Amino acid sequence: MGRDSGVLHAVSESRAFMGAILDWMPSGAKIAAAVYDQKEETKSASIVFFERNGLERSSFSVDEGIDASIETLKWNCNSDLLAAIVRCEKHESLKIWFFSNNHWYLKQEIRYLRQDGVRFMWDPTDPLQLICWTLGGMIIIYNFVWITAVMEDSTALVIDGSKILVTPLSLSLIPPPMFSFNLKFSTAVQDMAFSSMSSKNHLAATLSDGKLCVVELPALDTWEELEGKEFYIEASSFETGFGSPAHLVWLDSHMLLSVSQFNIGHSSNSLETSSSKDGLPGYYLQEMELACSEDHIPGLVTCSGWHGKISNQISLDRLVIGIVSNPAKRCSAYVQFDGGKVFEYTSKLGITGGVPLQEHDDMRFSSSCPWMGVVPVEDHGMSKILLFGLNDNNKLHANGRILCNNCSSFSFYLNSADQVITNLIIATTQDLVYVIDINDILHENLESKYGKFHPVLRKRNGEDDGVFITMWERGAKIVGVLHGDESAVILQTTRGNLECIYPRKLVLASIVNALVQGRFKDALLMVRRHRIDFNVIVDHCGWKTFVHLAAEFVRQVNNLSYITEFVCSMKNENMMETLYKNYISLPSIKDDKVLESGGLMGYDGNSKVNSVLLAIRKALAEQIVENPARELCILTTLVRSEPPALEEALKRIKDIREMELSGSDDPRKIAYPSAEESLKHLLWLSESEAVYEAALGLYDLNLAAIVALNSQRDPKEFLPFLQELECMPTLLMKYNIDLKLQRYENALRNIVSAGDGYFEECMNLMKSNPQLYLLGLQLITDPAKRRQVLESWGDHLSEIKCFEDAATTYLCCSCWEKALKAYRAGGNWGGVLTVAGLIKLGKEEIMQLAHELCEELQALGKPGEAAKIALDYCGDVNSGIRLLVSARDWEEALRIAFLHRRDDLISEVKNASLECASILIGEYEEGLEKIGKYVARYLAVRQRRLLLAAKLKADERSLKELDDETASEASSSFSGMSAYTTGYVF
Repeated sequence: MGRDSGVLHAVSESRAFMGAILDWMPSGAKIAAAVYDQKEETKSASIVFFERNGLERSSFSVDEGIDASIETLKWNCNSDLLAAIVRCEKHESLKIWFFSNNHWYLKQEIRYLRQDGVRFMWDPTDPLQLICWTLGGMIIIYNFVWITAVMEDSTALVIDGSKILVTPLSLSLIPPPMFSFNLKFSTAVQDMAFSSMSSKNHLAATLSDGKLCVVELPALDTWEELEGKEFYIEASSFETGFGSPAHLVWLDSHMLLSVSQFNIGHSSNSLETSSSKDGLPGYYLQEMELACSEDHIPGLVTCSGWHGKISNQISLDRLVIGIVSNPAKRCSAYVQFDGGKVFEYTSKLGITGGVPLQEHDDMRFSSSCPWMGVVPVEDHGMSKILLFGLNDNNKLHANGRILCNNCSSFSFYLNSADQVITNLIIATTQDLVYVIDINDILHENLESKYGKFHPVLRKRNGEDDGVFITMWERGAKIVGVLHGDESAVILQTTRGNLECIYPRKLVLASIVNALVQGRFKDALLMVRRHRIDFNVIVDHCGWKTFVHLAAEFVRQVNNLSYITEFVCSMKNENMMETLYKNYISLPSIKDDKVLESGGLMGYDGNSKVNSVLLAIRKALAEQIVENPARELCILTTLVRSEPPALEEALKRIKDIREMELSGSDDPRKIAYPSAEESLKHLLWLSESEAVYEAALGLYDLNLAAIVALNSQRDPKEFLPFLQELECMPTLLMKYNIDLKLQRYENALRNIVSAGDGYFEECMNLMKSNPQLYLLGLQLITDPAKRRQVLESWGDHLSEIKCFEDAATTYLCCSCWEKALKAYRAGGNWGGVLTVAGLIKLGKEEIMQLAHELCEELQALGKPGEAAKIALDYCGDVNSGIRLLVSARDWEEALRIAFLHRRDDLISEVKNASLECASILIGEYEEGLEKIGKYVARYLAVRQRRLLLAAKLKADERSLKELDDETASEASSSFSGMSAYTTGYVF
């Protein structure tokens, strides 16, 4: 029938032993029905699921005896939990199942006495609230919450009925229902606690029949031998009844703390969180002391011989939300009560006096936080505790303050260097992952570095600086972290699958920690695995420090392929200050002491690449025995230098070739690759043309021919040239090779050494490459030829308008006329008149030259210098005074006028100065008026900009509020379930 209309919708096939109990999923996708099939091997009732068209989809057994019957079936409002009342011979059970990864998990079983006649209903709006009542009038409201059970050592525990599925995620990342091995109990598991204290792994579990089981697991490194096995667990014995414990927490390797319930009216109730009555009696904070009478066998799972007793009980008058152990204090735990109040419980073994429960107002949460975590940290050398709590409204608290308003899940990362928690990892309701430094929480730097965890505004403003990671599937949650060098965050999707991500911030922190500890090989493996730039290995401590650690680096890595990969990645850029500056911050490292002590002697103090590669090359020679791979790695260090040391690499290949041609039985031949293999390696690492030119640069024509042939060049391109060179004299051959390679200094040396017959070619070479003139003067000793070189150099300097240098050069070779022209072209009238004196010009010629210089200086805008020539060389006082007036050199003009007692010139100077002053005053007043207008305009524009900025800020604030509302409305599904302990949430 149709659920709403009553019209027939579909009819299923006839199913034998179909019961009358069924319920239609609120979403309409499935119908759950009870079936009693006596022929099945389980001999137990089953729950069968039908599609809306009547086709049978799947089923599972309720795992009870043949006499069991299903009284009630009901879905919660979200259609993700199915609850049923199963009546057995001696009791009634309320069972709750959850579906994930195509598997139905029995997450909770709550037993009642058969005469209680228990009934229940789901809250119509809250999917995790269930209301039960009995014939005796007792009403109990259960508020369930999903809790993940991934321990600090990344061990995942999943409750599935009477089994606990155990998976070490650090060894195998497999999602449930798959597992490494499982623990089988007599009845359904209600609550559990795991501890790895004192190098021992203990698991405690409470069952639906009220029993407590304790299991000791072997060391984690032996768990691979347990794969696929199932272990049956015995119950522990107690001297007295311990009630129905919930919130199990290990205080010590032999001590448990829990909230126990007595005389509640049913056989076991470890999930109760609230009641319709206030002051419900029978709740106790209970400490249980455990002991084992049998020795643990290494490598095996042992559970027998455990017995316990209640060592302390404290009556409670309020509900407990959660308990978490205190890692900073022995036999201590933090207890959170309803409303967010936090008390510290200390066992009688851990205190000598005082009360066992002590309130901490500085850790109080603003509301109840079912998800808790405690972290020991150090702040300025002082140890303190950070208590984190996450409530149902996605508010993450830490020691009384709210860190994040949109957190969906969180976890912590443990640094392997000093075994302390260094990072908080949170997932937000916007499906983003943030990796937060604990120091930022202590120093309250969250808003400045991470904003308010609203990346929408960051992207809109173009400020995506890599502080968050976008999750690929909506609703995924953080379920655990792989600590230390693994540096991974494990996410679980709403479908139940597990995914592992490696935040770059954690990866870089792990690499730096390994490098600080001197574990170069581990660091290199992490760099390769996560595709981090190899320069991090050098830049974390500064390359000037690394060159002293290169030998240890090579010794630890001891893999020439890895070292070659490292060498090929070297860059002069500091990656920690550029590429990774937003992910990790390092203290400023100074290498002054290294430099002062001469620690970099023999290295290029200005080149990171050259210095590091030289250090690696030396370390390879010292640490690695001679073998062909070592030689190829050394060749790589030469090729990757800046600039590439191809000639040195070719010299090594040349030595190998000569060793091969010698025909001797040199044992070193085995330790070196063949010359052909070395050459091919060199050609693979660099351009063939560059290698060919380097071979030519060695003046070895045979080697150059071999390089050309191995680089697959056409012989017509290089053979004629090489044959021509072979026919030349040695010096002339070297000269032509140097010219081809543009090594002009070597070419000049070779052509000068060739003799005087090539002087003309030498001059042509210097004229075409003027930078060679200085070297030519050093190489050429003949005075006549030196004068030719100097004159040619002067001509070149004149052409490029370096007239002062040209004049000086001409003077060196006694070319007076050219020197005079150069001084005159450069406007150096003093030099012109000096050279005129040297060549002994007549008085009239000097006078004429002075007049010409005076006119030229006036045209160049140098009236002061022109006045000096007119007064000193021409004797023209009138022209001199006028030129000084033009230059506004009033004091000098008056001095000259008074010197020659010329009142007319004195009057002329005064009048000119007054006229100039009047002009300047007018310009000043005009400038004041313009400045006033500019200032008024500036103030008006500035006022408009301030108003516009205020408006934009108001719009941004409105947009941010809109984003917050959108975020608060976004739904996120839970990844697992437990009423304060359901195990690993999937």
